[in-house]
Amino acid sequence: MKISVVTTLYHSASHLEEFYARAGKAVAALTSDYEIIFVNDGSPDHSLDVAVALFERDPRVKVIDLSRNFNHHKAVMTGLAHATGDLVFHIDCDLEEEPELLVRFLETMKKANADVVFGVRQSRKGGLCERLSGRIFWWMFNRLADCAVPANRISACLMSRRYVRSLVAHREREVFLAGLQAITGFKQATVAANTQWRGRTTYSLRKRAALFINAITAFSNKPLVFIFYLGSAISLISTIAALYLIVRRLFFGIYLEGWPSLIVSVWLLGGLIIFCLGVIGIYLSKIFIESKQRPYTVIREIYEREETAARDNPGALMPCAAVSKEQTRNGVFNETG
Repeated sequence: MKISVVTTLYHSASHLEEFYARAGKAVAALTSDYEIIFVNDGSPDHSLDVAVALFERDPRVKVIDLSRNFNHHKAVMTGLAHATGDLVFHIDCDLEEEPELLVRFLETMKKANADVVFGVRQSRKGGLCERLSGRIFWWMFNRLADCAVPANRISACLMSRRYVRSLVAHREREVFLAGLQAITGFKQATVAANTQWRGRTTYSLRKRAALFINAITAFSNKPLVFIFYLGSAISLISTIAALYLIVRRLFFGIYLEGWPSLIVSVWLLGGLIIFCLGVIGIYLSKIFIESKQRPYTVIREIYEREETAARDNPGALMPCAAVSKEQTRNGVFNETG
């Protein structure tokens, strides 16, 4: 049984050595046949240098260097696509999630006969704002989306090879990993897991808002349906109000006065119209992005041993060719997606 450990790099240099040691020890307790895949998602620090140094020391380490920052979820999908293990363990390398969870995940997978096991924290990390925004995010997502995702789930998960094959078969350019994992199906199990809050996150408020919009529009058409019902309700109310004014004018001779109320009504309807057009525009932009069929990541270089590549590539989930520095200078690149 071969196990692949997949993680992404972004501002990760300070804890890579510890992650490598702990992840390697955890997986070595289960099997001697394993690989650790580091995907550099355009990290601005020296994470790539540290990962390449680990690759030079350990033939079981593979480093995939993306040409720029594409975002966390796309980088994860790239790493999963190049994993060759019978089991694939994805975990963030910031050590908020313990690499030792692998042992518990494997025990649960065998006991439940599941294809994927992921952790669910008992309570959200961070301050009040982060905890509140997280609750709102999952509450709204699970009520709008067609697939339910357990709230407070963590990134760490253990997947079977057939599950990963089905997961990376999705060809969406706007990736929301938790949603894709849910709709992929198979038998899924959860494990209660605590995470350590390290007081720093690379997910800004802007990134969280973008992730929320992408998640909702990628897995639900309910906002569009809501626009239809909203327009119908406004039309009905407007018709009733118009009939009421006509009756007052014809039978009671009463004129409606008040320009401020009229202006407020215009602003309200104008704002609703712009909001609805914005929602429609988001869906149209996603269609536009998907229609161009661009790769969702571009690989600048893959660091792996030639003998490892020759042995593993025939069974890889996607074509995987190491790109030399000379090829990179000549404009040759490996597209994933």
